[in-house]
Amino acid sequence: MPNLELYELEGCPYCAKVKKKLDELDLDYESHMVPRSHGERDEVEAVSGQTGVPVLVDNDNGIEGMPESDDIVEYLEETYA
Repeated sequence: MPNLELYELEGCPYCAKVKKKLDELDLDYESHMVPRSHGERDEVEAVSGQTGVPVLVDNDNGIEGMPESDDIVEYLEETYA
């Protein structure tokens, strides 16, 4: 099984898009809920260099913090479909 982590925010439509793709591909992942305030998102900033979500980490493939839902969905399709 892949070693995937997703940094997300509850109610975020971009995060939901990524989660839908993870579910479609039947991929297990560890979820990290981030605070609403961008100023409090130290953990996701340390991983990706920015405070937006979603952010995907795929330790098995050297992805240390991929932002942007469209890029993440494309990556998941290319890598795990």
